[in-house]
Amino acid sequence: MSFLTLSASGHCAPIGTHLVLHDKPNADKIPLDGEALGRLFVETAERFGTSLAVPLMDLAIEKAALLGQLGVPENEIETFHFAAPPADPGPPRLTPRMKTVCEALTHVAAQPGLISCGMGIGPFSLMTKLVADPITPIYLAGMGMTGEDEPEVAVAERCLELGLRLILAYVEAQCDAGAKAFYMCEPAANIVYFSPKQLEETDYAVFEKFVMAPVREIAALLRRKGVEFVFHNCGELTDEMVRRFGTLDISVLSLGSSRKLWEDAALIPKNIVLYGNLPTKRFYSPALPVAEVTHIAEDLVAKMTETRHPFILGSECDILAVPGAEHEILPKVEALLAVGRKMKKD
Repeated sequence: MSFLTLSASGHCAPIGTHLVLHDKPNADKIPLDGEALGRLFVETAERFGTSLAVPLMDLAIEKAALLGQLGVPENEIETFHFAAPPADPGPPRLTPRMKTVCEALTHVAAQPGLISCGMGIGPFSLMTKLVADPITPIYLAGMGMTGEDEPEVAVAERCLELGLRLILAYVEAQCDAGAKAFYMCEPAANIVYFSPKQLEETDYAVFEKFVMAPVREIAALLRRKGVEFVFHNCGELTDEMVRRFGTLDISVLSLGSSRKLWEDAALIPKNIVLYGNLPTKRFYSPALPVAEVTHIAEDLVAKMTETRHPFILGSECDILAVPGAEHEILPKVEALLAVGRKMKKD
């Protein structure tokens, strides 16, 4: 079943696997057990009434894999950054955590009526986790400098190259494990890391080099595998960034709550489903009441209906579990789902 078909049926699909995971007494052990993790994906899909079985939005897996292969001690990985271009670690190797995700996808793929979805970080976002100051080399590269001109640019270019190589291997492994759709999260491709003024003056050249070109390689792989591509970016974006995302070979564009999807509908082709974009990052806060969630969801549905653009109602990002805030989060998720059920009936 394609995303266009789901959209036409009035589908609603929040990303809430993390929320369901932390409702379990053994939440720390489930991500280490492939079958248990697969059951979690299935349970989450059933709980939210969607055919999309989506993994945890864990965007630290690839950094750990790359640094582990380069010999960085496990206890240093979270805060480690390269000061010089890293050496070639050789062919990418899947870590036990990666293999567990693949085992979970195989479990989901065997369940009738569910779409097994892969998950991973985008190359640019991974690069920003590997260097201490990603903003400076990106700005220098936007001025036309390369790694031959500036050491900081050389580090960023090398990290992007090695990260893409690893990501491609992990994406392919998830496809081979049974994924029929793949969620790639590229939240760092936003105006925090790219100067909008510089982008306009240079026709987005640095954005094309560091974001678009690597994503096109991933899109080509997914196309060869017959897997639908969900491109997720919940960052602050320019309209031109959104338009360029629409040139990618993707099935779904998932955007954050800073965007007005009904306006973005004019920026991308009609064959790309817009997904989102309820402010789920704020669901833990009493400052966002349930009634407001309902209002935002209903307003979004009404405006997207007017655009006649394919649309799936959902969350702007993963609905994170916040200890002690369950009584705030869950009623808002139910409010989102209630609007989705009404949309389906209408």
